[in-house]
Amino acid sequence: MERRDRIAEPWGKRTPYGAGDSWPARLDMYLADGVDPDSVRWVQSASVLHSNGDGLDIAVKDGAIVGVRGRVADRVNRGRLGPKDLFGWQANAAPDRLTRPLIRRDGELVETDWDTAMDEIVRRSTALLAERGAEAIGFYTSGQLFLEEYYTLGVIARGGIGTNHIDGNTRLCTATAAEALKESFGSDGQPGSYSDVDHADVIALYGHNVAETQTVLWSRILDRLAGPNPPRLICVDPRPTPVAAHATVHLAPLPGTNVALMNGLLHELLANHWIDDDYIAAHTVGFAELRSCVADYPPEAVARICGVEAAALREAAQILGTAQRLLSTVLQGFYQSHQATAASVQVNNIHLVRGMLGRPGCGLLQMNGQPTAQNTRECGADGDLAGFRNWANDAHVAELAELWNVDRAHLAHDEPPTHAMKIFGKAEDGSLGMLWVSATNPAVSLPELARVRAILAKESLFLVVQDIFLTETAELADVVLPAAAWGEKTGTFTNADRTVHLSDKAIEPPGEARSDLDILLDYARRMEFRDKDGDPLPAWHDPESAFEAWKKCSAGRPCDYTGLTYDLLRGGSGIQWPCTTAHPEGTERLYADGRFWSAPDYCETYGKDVVTGTPLDAEEYRALNPDAKAIIKAAEYHPAQEHPGAEFPLALITGRTLYHFHTRTKTARAPQLEAAAPEVWVEISRHDADELGIGEGDLVEVSSRRGSLHAKARLSGIRRGVLFVPFHYGYWDADGTGHHRAANELTPTQWDPASKQPIFKTSAARARRLERGVGPSAAPTTAASAPLDPAIAATVGGSAAAVYEVFPTAARR
Repeated sequence: MERRDRIAEPWGKRTPYGAGDSWPARLDMYLADGVDPDSVRWVQSASVLHSNGDGLDIAVKDGAIVGVRGRVADRVNRGRLGPKDLFGWQANAAPDRLTRPLIRRDGELVETDWDTAMDEIVRRSTALLAERGAEAIGFYTSGQLFLEEYYTLGVIARGGIGTNHIDGNTRLCTATAAEALKESFGSDGQPGSYSDVDHADVIALYGHNVAETQTVLWSRILDRLAGPNPPRLICVDPRPTPVAAHATVHLAPLPGTNVALMNGLLHELLANHWIDDDYIAAHTVGFAELRSCVADYPPEAVARICGVEAAALREAAQILGTAQRLLSTVLQGFYQSHQATAASVQVNNIHLVRGMLGRPGCGLLQMNGQPTAQNTRECGADGDLAGFRNWANDAHVAELAELWNVDRAHLAHDEPPTHAMKIFGKAEDGSLGMLWVSATNPAVSLPELARVRAILAKESLFLVVQDIFLTETAELADVVLPAAAWGEKTGTFTNADRTVHLSDKAIEPPGEARSDLDILLDYARRMEFRDKDGDPLPAWHDPESAFEAWKKCSAGRPCDYTGLTYDLLRGGSGIQWPCTTAHPEGTERLYADGRFWSAPDYCETYGKDVVTGTPLDAEEYRALNPDAKAIIKAAEYHPAQEHPGAEFPLALITGRTLYHFHTRTKTARAPQLEAAAPEVWVEISRHDADELGIGEGDLVEVSSRRGSLHAKARLSGIRRGVLFVPFHYGYWDADGTGHHRAANELTPTQWDPASKQPIFKTSAARARRLERGVGPSAAPTTAASAPLDPAIAATVGGSAAAVYEVFPTAARR
């Protein structure tokens, strides 16, 4: 047994392995002080504090969670856990958990009973439906619920109420992932698998700081790098991330120029004929348009636009073009930036022109940012129709209506499902009278927060919040419903490489808190939703019956779960969909046979112009792609609407740290994680800091056209002209210091025209020193926020960490 400080060493001990070998197991475990592993009851689950989907077991003693251990049998993590896995469970026992419903009386939230709270919600729902119709009610959910809960929410919203206004906070993080996959392949669904790391000779990461967002996946990459025949890495990121430190080539483009960069890489692939002509001819459409477009992006021109070296661009293209097995991953650096969908689709194009799909090591992962983001998309809780059905295909709508036994007219709408930013716009103009928010905190996570707070506080909006803590959003609600957390309920969820895990209930929720599924079903029963035969809608009553109903919905669709059962998911590894009688062990990679889910009558979408967002209709799509091929979509680069200038000379990007999740409602209540990153900071280059008279630890005001924040400076290796601020920090624990901590006070209300994902990474900003620092920033020193000064790195970070235990293979027997 080995003991390590997993705050100071986030990725743990190396277990090197070579190309084509299996990733060695390593059992990670953390238990509360004094707890013997043999004295606890272990309950199966997986992590819900990132999108990696690490399989784990929950340790239970005396009715409480007392720790976790990795699941060695699981295909995703082979027993490993990251810092948020190891320590985040402690939030379940936080003393400020919501335990009773709250209702607003005379301007104050006061405790009440469930009947009173639910009767008020039903009264307001019924009145709005009678007076203004279904479109007066909207739902905004999370990437934190379970599949069974998302599917239930979708049936209630669409089949019960009939509203088109349903979306999730996955709109903020991975809407572009879904859109990019739809545009290229006709449907959502990650083509690749995490096991492609085991085979790839080149791994390219585009705007994906995997070291902090999926720590265990980075451990897998590190183990390949430490073994024989290591892969070469390409990193596209303006920050000096751990990925950049290990990269063969690090490209640090100016924010907002990703499309130009990608066109430059594709220019070189085509110019040097590093392409697979046979694959292109047999399996794609649109190549001629791509060739014409990228001809205008030679390396020298791209270098001027992006602020990168032409030689580095050529080197990166040569590595991509000569790779035998290429794995590519994409995340927020592309998704939350200007021309998000257009840039992400160009990553797909590299794999299509090189014919690198469906083989070991030839993977493509348009990554997710949240643990259950994939389920929102599958189940129709994020603006899509359940089962990856096409809202513009009348036959798909009719099929769903038949499945739910409701009138087709109840589901059909003249416009696409309403995306989150438009839902909040409708609340702002008064056309939306009720908004039900579950397990998310838009008062911190949405852009332009002053505007968001004003919307949520409007007298004309009846706001319901369903959560485990009194968040900044819940503080503004009319009714607050206490929910059960992870570990306190049963359900399934699916990670970024389509691996489905089962999480069993380990302990009882506190006080009167209820599972999200129970709350939603209670609402449906009180509203007396019925199908055409007069039976209750939804028809199910518990997680497993909801899962069985979902399987029927998924049957024959890309995300087919029909071969999965709770029993099959217990005791071993998670399983990748599609899982059917033909593929009873799941499907590791998609499109291995060169066949795609893009047939006009089957596809999830008819697609859009990836630059303008203009949708294609059925006939246009059929003319474009009659033979169900993959679609190569070219995109011209256009400068961002907002860019640095005289008044705001710096580019502001926001993002994550490996120690926190979203708005810190859970991770800030885990002592080790909070101590590792206790306060907001701003990263600035040495050059910019010297020009502005800013030193390490100085209190700095960062301002944009929309607002300002105060944060200590961290002088890092970030590229010149760019500021970085983590977006996690809100106000629930700010001790009355006002609205000066949240990065989204500064970000604009703009979104990508195709994916409708907000743009968090192209704000124009300025910085000025407010006070001289008396010590270094408390920003973590272990990853992308590492200080330039090595003396600071040696003295800050990890001091408050608890140790975890590593068991070698022999100790598991």
